[in-house]
Amino acid sequence: MSRFTVVLFIFAWLISANSSVYANSVNVNETESELSEALGFALIRSLTKPINQAIKEIYKNDKNAPEYLSWDAFSTEILKIKQLYGIGGAYEITLKVKPYYRAHNTYGEDRIVVSADGELIRYEHLKTYPKEEYNR
Repeated sequence: MSRFTVVLFIFAWLISANSSVYANSVNVNETESELSEALGFALIRSLTKPINQAIKEIYKNDKNAPEYLSWDAFSTEILKIKQLYGIGGAYEITLKVKPYYRAHNTYGEDRIVVSADGELIRYEHLKTYPKEEYNR
């Protein structure tokens, strides 16, 4: 046999012996949503100081506001992230925060805008919910 025939025979054998390989698919949407959710919570928690500052300012003159208003990352929404000066520039983050009292009784809704470096830019009170009274 000539060298060409041997090479051709080996090449044909390799092609015919090639079996298909099947891989399990990964649900990319689930993975991305879990990562996205985790990053969102991390971003919100990193902005605790300006969010607390805004809530304090918003409700300081509200005579009906519960004494100890709080908030949590779980019920806070990221409404918008705006890039201000191009890639690598500053970011402005708009959040919807729902302060609560006692066992997560929502007292209000507020739009809070902060910079990514933790500075409070502006805030707006959107809604106040009726305060529930409890007998002690």
